[in-house]
Amino acid sequence: MATATASVEEILKQMFSLQEIDSKIDEFHILKGQLPIEVSDLEDEIAGLETRVGRLKDQVDELEGIENKHKENIINSNTLIERYNKQLDDVKNNREFEALTKEIELQNLENQLSEKKIRESQANKVAKTELYEETLGRLDGKKEHLETKKVELDKIIVKTEKEENKLRKEAEKVRKNIDPRLLKSYDRIRGRYKNGLAVVTVMRQACGGCFNRIPPQTQIEIGLFKAIIACEHCGRVLVDNETAGIETTEE
Repeated sequence: MATATASVEEILKQMFSLQEIDSKIDEFHILKGQLPIEVSDLEDEIAGLETRVGRLKDQVDELEGIENKHKENIINSNTLIERYNKQLDDVKNNREFEALTKEIELQNLENQLSEKKIRESQANKVAKTELYEETLGRLDGKKEHLETKKVELDKIIVKTEKEENKLRKEAEKVRKNIDPRLLKSYDRIRGRYKNGLAVVTVMRQACGGCFNRIPPQTQIEIGLFKAIIACEHCGRVLVDNETAGIETTEE
């Protein structure tokens, strides 16, 4: 926690120090770029494709089962037709002849229906198999892409993790010396801007964040360290170059 006796200049130095550390951490995030998001998106896409591949495989298996079922029906019908034809040789009256003839016709109709179902099932199976193989190819491609992205990300993490952890520890140490209300404001401002700058120096008489000109009187007040002063345009905390430890050749 910040002490009650900390001067404005000391507070500004602590806040600028925190900003420098956080900016370095931000640089590591920029180095990683969109890789973590890309990896996460690819993992989600792969999960969806795996579900679809599984569903298509089940549909192909189901169509193959239907085809085999109707092939068995044809075999059974042909067996019955052969039996009924043999029985025709032994019929004793017209009623038996007509009954056997109708059974043969019925089995022939069953065969025609099964053949139609087989053709439909085969056509659907071809379409589903093509879609299955296409989806499987996409899945394999996405998996290869994911592995490439993971390798890239792992290399960056290995390269930066040690330094990033060190900076995070330094940031936590500095944060303990800053008033919680100022930290809350600092974090809010950082989250407002893509570059993450909440504390900036006055550069060439302008705000180092939004580059709007700082009035001369405000510049004087910044150097007097009587209060923490924010840019009236962007709300960033302003510090002079001396406080930030920056040598300048500004005229």
